[in-house]
Amino acid sequence: MKLLVATRSDHKLEEIREILADIEGLELVGLVEAGVAPDPAEDDLEPYETFEENAESKARYFFERTGFPTVADDSGLEVDALDGRPGVRSKRFAPGPLEGLERDRANNRHLLTLLDGVEPEGRTARYVCALALVDGPAPARLTRGDSPGRILDHEIGEGGFGYDPLFFVPELGRTFAEVPAEQKHALSHRGRAFRQLADWLRTAGRAG
Repeated sequence: MKLLVATRSDHKLEEIREILADIEGLELVGLVEAGVAPDPAEDDLEPYETFEENAESKARYFFERTGFPTVADDSGLEVDALDGRPGVRSKRFAPGPLEGLERDRANNRHLLTLLDGVEPEGRTARYVCALALVDGPAPARLTRGDSPGRILDHEIGEGGFGYDPLFFVPELGRTFAEVPAEQKHALSHRGRAFRQLADWLRTAGRAG
């Protein structure tokens, strides 16, 4: 089965390929590989207030553009002390038009500023990932993964991306940025969501 992964993030595409590497018969294709040129309309694909709605919006858009079965995710960080923010706005949490690594750094600085003075026990949070698989007019196939943790008061680790250097995972005793990819995938929100999708693909006979 050929599956289009609707992301322009190289980091995210690499993670997804690592998570689903053992699925025999499944070929993951990125947007660049599929020849899907960027379009300004993509900037408006995540207007909703839930991860599931945004994931389905992206998956359906790229399915209609390409005709390929398409999986898209919407993921983010929910911080209890901030009433669930940044949530679906995690990618563009900090003000400004930055992109890539600079955007990640700005988001982390903004998060630390908002949590300044909050004690460790009050810095609980979770990563969330919702997936949507669209391969026709029927409603999307949805899965969701969560990973609980705590926001540190400084960054630790050089790996991962996004908020990973601030996201301490009690089960690991480290941040997601400190551990090898296979350890992160075993507990991460994205790993959990995509393994649910993999189980469904196997059960449905779509892969393997």
